[in-house]
Amino acid sequence: MPLSDTGDRELGEFGYTNQLKRTLGSFHTFAAGISYISVLTGVFQLSYLGLSEGGPAYWWSWPAVFIGQLMVALCFAELAAQYPVAGSVYNWAKKLSNPHIAWMAGWMMLLASIVSISATALAYQRTLPQITSFFQFIGDGTGTSDAANGVLLASVLIVFTTLVNAFGVKLMARINSAGVFVELLFAVLLVVFLAFHFVRGPSVVTETNGTEAGHSSGYLGAFLIAGIASSYVMYGFDTAASLGEESLNPHRNAPKAILRALVASFVLGGLIILFALMAVGNINAPELGTVGLQYVLTDALGPAIGRVFLFVVFIAITVCVLAVHTAAIRIAFAMARDNALPGGRKLARVNKTTGTPVLPAIVIGVLAIALLVLNINSTQIFSAVTSLAIILIYLSYLLVTVPMLIRRLRGRWPREGTPAGRFSLGRWGLPVNVLAVLWGGAMTINLAWPRNEIYNASPPFHWYLKWISVLFVGVFAAGGFAYYWFVQRHKVGVLADHAAAPAPDEEVSR
Repeated sequence: MPLSDTGDRELGEFGYTNQLKRTLGSFHTFAAGISYISVLTGVFQLSYLGLSEGGPAYWWSWPAVFIGQLMVALCFAELAAQYPVAGSVYNWAKKLSNPHIAWMAGWMMLLASIVSISATALAYQRTLPQITSFFQFIGDGTGTSDAANGVLLASVLIVFTTLVNAFGVKLMARINSAGVFVELLFAVLLVVFLAFHFVRGPSVVTETNGTEAGHSSGYLGAFLIAGIASSYVMYGFDTAASLGEESLNPHRNAPKAILRALVASFVLGGLIILFALMAVGNINAPELGTVGLQYVLTDALGPAIGRVFLFVVFIAITVCVLAVHTAAIRIAFAMARDNALPGGRKLARVNKTTGTPVLPAIVIGVLAIALLVLNINSTQIFSAVTSLAIILIYLSYLLVTVPMLIRRLRGRWPREGTPAGRFSLGRWGLPVNVLAVLWGGAMTINLAWPRNEIYNASPPFHWYLKWISVLFVGVFAAGGFAYYWFVQRHKVGVLADHAAAPAPDEEVSR
């Protein structure tokens, strides 16, 4: 295979030599992107939030979020065609700006990924006890027992994903690809099944169910809160590029995987939400705002068929957490081989047998479980922890799209000498990039806005819970960068074990 096709030439530009194994094909990279997005996981985990805060009309947030995220994904696809490297966001920011911005992007993305593992794993609680009460090990599923049981189930899942990732990328890819195949197949079947159980027309998505009451800005206020349910789903598409050093022909496969994963998720998720609202017996059922679309499955399709689809949701959640964990490992590995993390030499060590950085898998798994345990007595962790993860994701994306826009305005992007045939936005690059930045900024503000509905939905009410997103992001951003600036910055540099070999003419000159 020509060097230009493997992606190793671009690794040399970063000063790296590839120690990971190139074994992943085009479907593997697509599966990584779509399982991170995981339409079934996101739709079924937070549909209750959208419906309780915005009613059926919250569906319109789905295409709105898709259009905004498509602008970001198009920018990322262009970057993936140029630089398909591990820790995509971190290395992209380094190439587009400077090491300081890159470290901040990597730090935000790593922290967001760890929080996302915890938040996504909590979806087990909204699915498994609905299949059978056997999985309600703690309490009756109400109050603090709901949170405690959710933490238990989520912890078991994280232990599983830690072990799989530690055993190697091929095992991860096989499990992930099989899970994605099942998820996509049953997502299509679910759309078909729901289509045979319509009891109302598509105009249902104009109904607000009175959710605008209590908002000074009317339904807009309710819609902005409800839209967080859609914002949760459509991110993580950069994972396909983050596995670039383990993929075959990544320049071609990664951009396609990014865009296909986002588009497929939009189409399937949008149809599932719409058809579920058209099929549910009572559109005003309180269960829609507490249980979500899981209730629709058993209500419209019957208990037996509903449980079958809930089991598929369980599979989707499993591979989603697996993919998020995998992406987090690649971010940690990418930063560690630059010695940009404490213990970088150990974190960047690749196991010769599995071809995988094992220590980051374990450390990230432990931190994700610890985050859950710290919140074990809180009944609000489902929406609050999820929102914190999304804010960090959007911030890390902005640390790529903003420097990319600056380079475009200075006429320094796309870079000169780009091989023909690679994905490029051409003349559409500037307007798409501008929209990506505006979208990212607007959504970050909306997600971080202090609201009781998201961060302190039930008593006891405390000001610090309402402002937890601002406090959390501020403390970790400022604290993390302070550590980098005063401690780690002086140690940053490609580790000798990962440094690219000098070119022949360099060796002669020495």
